[in-house]
Amino acid sequence: MTDDVHESASPLIGVLQESSLHATIKRMISRPGDRLEERVGTHVIDIVRGESLIEVQTGSFAKLRPKLTALLEEHPITVIYPVAAEKWLVYVDQNRAELSRRRSPRRGRLTDVVRELSAIASFARHRNLAVTVLLTRLEELRHDDGRGSWRRRGVSIVDRRLIEVLRSVTFSCSEDYLSLLPPALPMPFTNSELAAAGKIPRNHAQGITYCLRKMELLTITGKKGRELLFELLS
Repeated sequence: MTDDVHESASPLIGVLQESSLHATIKRMISRPGDRLEERVGTHVIDIVRGESLIEVQTGSFAKLRPKLTALLEEHPITVIYPVAAEKWLVYVDQNRAELSRRRSPRRGRLTDVVRELSAIASFARHRNLAVTVLLTRLEELRHDDGRGSWRRRGVSIVDRRLIEVLRSVTFSCSEDYLSLLPPALPMPFTNSELAAAGKIPRNHAQGITYCLRKMELLTITGKKGRELLFELLS
């Protein structure tokens, strides 16, 4: 796993129906000579760099499965996934003029990536696949139009805008994914022990063990009380 650079970017307005977040990240990581929105076979790829393909994924990884199935054997593919370590909720009117803002109490973690990795677990250890997590500071624009999720009481999310990339971490092999387990963790271990050692919520610990099991990196060895015991697969 590589822990990469600190970068910043100014928010850009989305193009071609992209969110600003997606468009800004794509422009930020592109290099001279890259081809953007290029068709490879039957699939449109965000960035084509020689034989290498780069996909900026701000939503579900399940959407990547057809591309990975078709292209991963012949092309190195990097998936870029932003996680909001800090998020500002910006409420706007119908013209996107700012009405108010507040900082969200939720802070994203590196381990948030496992929720999506489970959808592509069968590809995760492929020699040609890398997943780069960007821990970001961003703005989420919201408009109270009555058409959004019931969880937000009808408030719609109209855009997400990147303020800054705080840190980037790349996963490209089994050892990288296993680094999601804290070094002080006993073997075998329970989800409760993983949560305590990693100082993470228990549901995050459950997500990590579920994902690593699907990658065939962990196995269940028994129980400790009512909890499952997990151990590394050799």
